[in-house]
Amino acid sequence: EDTLYDLGCGDGRILIRAAQRFGTQGMGVDIDPERILEAQQRAREAQVQDRVTFLQQDLLTLDLTPATVVSCYLLPRSHLLIRDKLRSQLRPGARLVTHSFDMGDWLPTATTTVSDVINTYTIYLWRI
Repeated sequence: EDTLYDLGCGDGRILIRAAQRFGTQGMGVDIDPERILEAQQRAREAQVQDRVTFLQQDLLTLDLTPATVVSCYLLPRSHLLIRDKLRSQLRPGARLVTHSFDMGDWLPTATTTVSDVINTYTIYLWRI
């Protein structure tokens, strides 16, 4: 029943997988128009285009109020730019998950690591 917003969605893999596995509704946002086209195509191929939407948009102008979960894979500077927006627009209990980079001085609720064949990454979770 979550509504997932993926900020910096790239090719859409997080939203598409969440829609396939959990039936999640979602919105992916990226500034790169080619990544948005790729994400839309991948959603059609995965037959989840009725559950996910992808927009080319500036994150600072995006309305986050419908989100119950926000995923970010942005650079640290971008995380700091959107902190006030997240705090003011997300409802109490909403979750924020970031890949590799924290949110400055915000203390995460939990962290974990994931690895691929080359690297290990930190995943951070916050409850708003």
